[in-house]
This record gives sequence, C-alpha cells and structure tokens, in this order.
Amino acid sequence: MENIAGKRSALTWAVHISVVLLVLLWVVPTFGLLVSSFRTGDQIVSSGWWRAFGTQEQQLNPIRIAGEEKEVDGRFVIEGNLFGNSKTVISLWGTSSREPTAYQPGDTADLGDGQTLTVQENGDFVLTSATSTKDTRLPRVFATASAPPEFTIQNYRNVIFSPLAGQSIGQAFLNTLTVAIPATIIPILIAAFAAYALAWMDFPGRALLIAAIVGLLVVPLQLALIPLLNLHNWAAMTINETFGLTGDRALSGKGYLGIWLAHTGFGLPLAIYLLRNYMVGLPRDIIENAKVDGATDFQIFTKIILPLSFPALASFAIFQFLWTWNDLLVALVFLGTGNDQQVLTGNLVNLLGSRGGDWEILAASAFVSIAVPLLVFFSMQRFLVRGLLAGSVK
Repeated sequence: MENIAGKRSALTWAVHISVVLLVLLWVVPTFGLLVSSFRTGDQIVSSGWWRAFGTQEQQLNPIRIAGEEKEVDGRFVIEGNLFGNSKTVISLWGTSSREPTAYQPGDTADLGDGQTLTVQENGDFVLTSATSTKDTRLPRVFATASAPPEFTIQNYRNVIFSPLAGQSIGQAFLNTLTVAIPATIIPILIAAFAAYALAWMDFPGRALLIAAIVGLLVVPLQLALIPLLNLHNWAAMTINETFGLTGDRALSGKGYLGIWLAHTGFGLPLAIYLLRNYMVGLPRDIIENAKVDGATDFQIFTKIILPLSFPALASFAIFQFLWTWNDLLVALVFLGTGNDQQVLTGNLVNLLGSRGGDWEILAASAFVSIAVPLLVFFSMQRFLVRGLLAGSVK
C-alpha cells in the first residue's frame, strides 16, 4: 500500500517544510532591512523593526530645555514643548541619568537654587527660576515616551542625493552599473563562441582544452589577482611607450578596461563549462540537418544554437551580474579608492566606518545596493534551473 501510485511520500512534506524555512530565512531579514530603512535613527536604536508598526514606549535621548526667558511676578519663566508639538506622549520623566523615571507627567521637580521644572504628558514644560538663567546651563529632561509609528524617506534622500562626508552613493551606483553590465556581457559573448567550438567542432587538443577549463574553475581569485594586475600595468606601460602616449592620452593601470578584463578572465571558465555542457545536450539531428542544407558553422551558431541556449545564457548572466555587482576586491585593485571611483560595496564599507552609528543610513544604503540584483534575479530566475539542469536527464 505504501507504493500505491498517487500517494505522496512522507518525504515530500519534509521537502516542503524545508523550502518554506529557507525562504523565511532569506525573506524575513530582507523585509526587516527594508522596514528599518524607512525608520528614524531613534526608533531603530530603541526597538526592533518588528515593532515599527505599533505605538512604542522608548527611552528618548536627553532633551535640553530651551526657549525665551520671560519675567512673571518676579520669577523668570521658560515655556515650550520638548518635542516641537509632536504626538509623542510622556509616561515618565526625570532630570538625571541616574533617575530618568523619577517623575510622572504633571509633577514638579525641585532643581535647587530656586529652580523648578514641570513637564506635562504632551511634552509641554515650564521652567521657573528665582534668578535669570541666561548665563546658566539649562537642565536636561530624560523622558520615557509612547511614540506613534514614524516612517520617512529622508534616509534615501540622504543616501542618494546628499553627500554624507563626501560619500553619497549616487556616483558609486553609476560606477557599479558601468562595471557590472560590460563585465557580464563580454564573457557571455566570448564563452558562447568557445562553448560551441568545444561542443560541436572537431580539432586537435579539444579534450585538453576542456580539461584545462575544468581545472581553471578551482583557481582562487586571490591567487591570480596580483599577477594579473602586474600584467595589466606592464601592458599599459608598453603601449604608452610604443605609441608615445603621454598625459591624458596615456593608458592607466587603473580604469574600467582593467576591471572588465579581470572579471571576464575570472568568469570565462564557468561560462564556457556551463554553456558547453548545455550545447552538447542539444539534438544532434538539428545541427546535422543544417549542415546538409549548406549552413556554415557561424550560421548554425547564430540562428540555431544561440536561440536554443538562451536558458543557459540567462543562468550565467544572473551569476556573473551578482558577482560583479557585489565585488569589492577586484574593484579596489583595478579601479581605485577615490570617491569618484568607488563601487557600491566600497562606498558602503566607508559609510560603515565613518558613520557607524547611523543605522538608518546604513539600512537605506544596503537596500539600494541589493535592489538591482533582486530585480535581475526575479526577472530571470525562471531560466536559472532550466539552464543549470539542462542535459542532466536524457
């Protein structure tokens, strides 16, 4: 009875539960990052993102009394609102960091030297003093308050449009696009030709080339990075000396050309391996019939192989774009560290170092940086499994 057709195996439910858990592990932190990117710094510090949609009771940063002093009945009075007439509701308050909850709303605190302070539930305060307070430091109020949900897009404005300490990510976003798009297209173009040759063309040494490509898949990027940079600098210097290029016309070791070539070199082994395995699985009859009809290898490649290989091309494009978009090491080596040269990952590292306490800025920056990869992945993910599993089943 256990093997009756149509009966679900118990393992099926385990697979479904595992998939749901994996999706939640990925989606929940991303959603939390999105919510935090729209919150103010005080709210992020005082409570988790899951409490962002309800009224929160939190210990506010100390607020120093400020306002114009008036003389009333022989006493000097300062009146105002701690929060600028917002909807914040105070539950407890105090005048010392050691006793931040010493008073209830409406209580009057004796500050000594003839000074008293009264704070109401809505933040209204009255400070009275027997002498003028113009030349004295006014007291601070430590308030525990219930604040309504507050969301803002100012974080994204600061990140994209306003240079924070010279580190606006607007230019870094354009730099990353300039790196990622060509670094994805170039290896696909080269690898497609190479994969077709290795799959359907007979020539001496083809097996050795395939073995070499498989071996290159395990070469660490860090191992080849410095030799590749030295080779790039030597080539730029040789070209400058050969053609007499100087000044602005001279080629530099730092630039987009170098990083495009580096990403192309590191991405080609996987691209060729993936595309070659896919093309080998295509029906041989189609190619043989095309040759009988007089089609050349180039015509077969462009009119038959490429259209049929689109799932594999899209699969590699997803991987390559994500790698180049999230890259930091290659960008630092081949592009530079200046504000006008940095990619998003480098910019976010600097932002974390100089403004580590501004979590709202970091959340907005991180979400801006992952928005494009998410768009690319979800728009092309239907081709991912088709491209990776093609040829696995005959």
